[in-house]
Amino acid sequence: MTHEFKELINAGIIWKQQGVNVVLATVVSLKGSSYRRPGVRMLLSEKGNWVGAVSGGCVEKEVLFQAKSVFETHESKLMSYDGRFRLGCEGILYILLEPLSLSNEFIYAFEEVLNSRTTFNCESYFKMEGDTLIGLGSQLIINDRSYSLTQCVEVSNKDEFDCFSQSFSPIFQLYIFGAEHDAVQLCKMATQIGWQVHIIAPPDEAKSLEYFKGAISLNTPIYENIDTSKFDNETAVVLMTHSFNKDIQYLMALKDVNPCYMGLLGPSHRRERIFSKLVEYLPDVEPEFFENIYGPMGVDIGAESASEIALSILAEILSVIRNKQPIFLKDKKGHIHE
Repeated sequence: MTHEFKELINAGIIWKQQGVNVVLATVVSLKGSSYRRPGVRMLLSEKGNWVGAVSGGCVEKEVLFQAKSVFETHESKLMSYDGRFRLGCEGILYILLEPLSLSNEFIYAFEEVLNSRTTFNCESYFKMEGDTLIGLGSQLIINDRSYSLTQCVEVSNKDEFDCFSQSFSPIFQLYIFGAEHDAVQLCKMATQIGWQVHIIAPPDEAKSLEYFKGAISLNTPIYENIDTSKFDNETAVVLMTHSFNKDIQYLMALKDVNPCYMGLLGPSHRRERIFSKLVEYLPDVEPEFFENIYGPMGVDIGAESASEIALSILAEILSVIRNKQPIFLKDKKGHIHE
């Protein structure tokens, strides 16, 4: 979610520089089921363009139509969209539309919180009064300081209004150890779902950052100098060097880190050989270190090509960080989103 919010803010900054008025649309409540849950957003310009989405594509044109009055009055409002009658869905979406106002102070604070990889919050205030739906706007809380996102009046008595509150974690990051073709495919796919990708390659690697489309960085440190200081609980690490010795050296460098996921490419017998050799070099390594490594990494979907293998790896990482056991949705009891 954080990467989506970042994309909207970046688009808002560009439109602001161009002198274009912008409306932020936020799903603040839902009755029944919908394609996505409250907290999804889209950004609309007065020229009819938009970034992001609040559904699978069926609601966005109605949001653009409803936003016309916000562009005219510069006042927020709450709209509803009943998918039961229009689409056969089972939900009613309540969407807050507010004129976005981005101060330079907020832009600086937003960039800082993203770079520092700390959590921030958003509170969206609105009120339903019969058929009159009045929106009051949103504010971001960054390091205990509030930044208004709208031109509406400030909320003085919060208890009188409905509030949708949302917490944003640091953007998820993936560290790929390796620089072969399958690493390129994994990088590309991870970037497409909004992850920040960093490539760690051997010191003798000749490839440049341009080879890894979408990657944030490419570093080739010696094993003793690998920087793991930014490995947090929003970090996944995968080893896919295709080299027995290099994987051992990287694991030696990573023995004290605790990312939310660590995966090792290759079959089970290779994994056992690597672990055995690692114990020879580092006999004091805690058993939990080995237990927390997913190897062979990936979900069994019958993957054959590099792209399919990348898909299976991403599926496993998502299932681990979301604490889900992969199953067919047709076999799942209850709601899809729980």
